[in-house]
Amino acid sequence: MANLSVQYMGLTLRNPIIVGSSGLTDSVEQIKELEKSGAGAVVLKSIFEEEITLEYQHIINQEMDDYESNAEYFDYYDYKIKQDNVNKYIQLIKDTKAAVSIPVIASVNCVSAHEWTFFAKKMEEAGADALELNVFVMPSDPNKTSADNEKIYLEIAEKIKKELSIPVAFKISHYFSGLANMIQQISSKGVDGLVLFNRFYSPDFDIDDRQVLNTHVFSSPVEMATSLRWVSIMADRIKSDVVASTGIHDGEAVIKQLLAGATAVQIVSALYKNGKDEIQSMLNDLEAWMDKNNYLTIDQFRGTMSQAKSGNPAHYERAQFMKYFSDRD
Repeated sequence: MANLSVQYMGLTLRNPIIVGSSGLTDSVEQIKELEKSGAGAVVLKSIFEEEITLEYQHIINQEMDDYESNAEYFDYYDYKIKQDNVNKYIQLIKDTKAAVSIPVIASVNCVSAHEWTFFAKKMEEAGADALELNVFVMPSDPNKTSADNEKIYLEIAEKIKKELSIPVAFKISHYFSGLANMIQQISSKGVDGLVLFNRFYSPDFDIDDRQVLNTHVFSSPVEMATSLRWVSIMADRIKSDVVASTGIHDGEAVIKQLLAGATAVQIVSALYKNGKDEIQSMLNDLEAWMDKNNYLTIDQFRGTMSQAKSGNPAHYERAQFMKYFSDRD
C-alpha cells in the first residue's frame, strides 16, 4: 500500500491535501470534520489586516470632530481593535490544537509590515504549528513603482522570520513583472514555504441596479494551469517548499501538481462544491495511481515533470499558441 505522507516546512502531513484558509476552517467543529474526512492539515481562516483597519477607520469617521484633540485615545482604539481580533483568533488556535492531531496553520492576510510581527508571535505561543501569510499589495497607486510594492513583501518576510521559530509560508499572487525573481527573493529571506497562488475578489457590474457585485467566488479546474506552470518552473530552484493552490478539483489535479514538484496542494472550492468527502475521493485516486505505477512514496515521483528535470524546458515557458490553431480550419 502506498505511503501518502509528506514533509511540508518540517511538518509531517499524513497526506499532501491541505484545506486552505476559508469559511470551512473558521470553527473547531468544522475542522474536526475535515480531519475525519482525511485532510492532511488545515489553514485557519485568515485574520484580515485590511478588515481591522476598516473597522478602525469607521470609528474615526464617526468621531472625526474629536480626532485631533483625542489622537492618543484613537491610537489606543487602533491597538485595542487589533488586540481584540487577535485574542479571538488566538483562542481559535488553542481550541483547534486541543481538538485535532493534524497540523494547524494560522493565517494572516496582511498588506504591511507593521506590528503583525508582534501578533504573529502571539499565534506561535498559542500553539500554531506554522503561519501562512497571504500577502497582496494592490499595484493600483500610480505613484508607486513595482520595486516599491515588492519591497513590502520582502520587509514582511524578513521581519516575520526574525520574530518566529515556527515555519512561515507566503501565499502570493502571480501579478509580478518578474515573478521567478520575486519568488527567489522571498525564498532567500528564509521563508519555509511558498503557496502558488492566491485568488482574489472579482468585481462584476449589475447593469440594471448599477451595483458592483462579487463574481467567480469559486475556482474552476481551468484555473489550475497557471499554478501548474509556475510550480513546474520553480520546483527544485528555491529552498522553500512549494504548495499548489487554485483550480485543484480532483485526484488527477493533485497528481499533476505533485509531478510538477509541489510538496502539497491546497483545496477549498472543490469542498464547497462537492462536500468534505471529496478529500477522500482525491486520496483514493492518488493511492490507486501510485499503486498502478509501483510508487511506494510520493517522493519517488514528486517533481519528475518539473522544468528542471524536463527534456524540453521550453514547453513550460511558451506563451503563445502556434501549432494548435495553425492546424485548424
